[in-house]
Amino acid sequence: MKYLTLILLSAGVGCVSQPYVKNKGIDPNIPIRTTSYTHNESSHLKYGKLTCLGTTLRHGKIVSAASDWSFLPVGTEFKIEGCDRTYIIEDIGSALVGTETIDIYTPCRHSMKRRGTRHVNITITKMGCYHKSLAILKPRTHRQHARRMVESLEDKI
Repeated sequence: MKYLTLILLSAGVGCVSQPYVKNKGIDPNIPIRTTSYTHNESSHLKYGKLTCLGTTLRHGKIVSAASDWSFLPVGTEFKIEGCDRTYIIEDIGSALVGTETIDIYTPCRHSMKRRGTRHVNITITKMGCYHKSLAILKPRTHRQHARRMVESLEDKI
């Protein structure tokens, strides 16, 4: 079995180099669980092809992904072993809170169902920012999933 590889290529100061504080981080001994979603799902219909950031969902060489931002913060870029695409965490999902799951955007229901749930090895090429995640989520704490992520982020940073 191959293991999750973490490679942090950025070595500056600020958000990109934020360490995991008060957190076990990503376990390098198990593959990451991935699921998939599409803009055609009933839970996403009111947003259309937009992420929670208001940007257009992407699927090509760069693919939009969602996570619990207290696990993988907004802006995290990663590769899935055996795939040449770059995935970027730029969305959230209420079902992802408290899980170590990444939701991969797919353009239609057929590809979403075909992709299904998988356990994959990923390489993080750029770590996102917990502080930015917190700043984006704080105004949304009227929603339970955002409130739970904010609480977790505040414990972490």
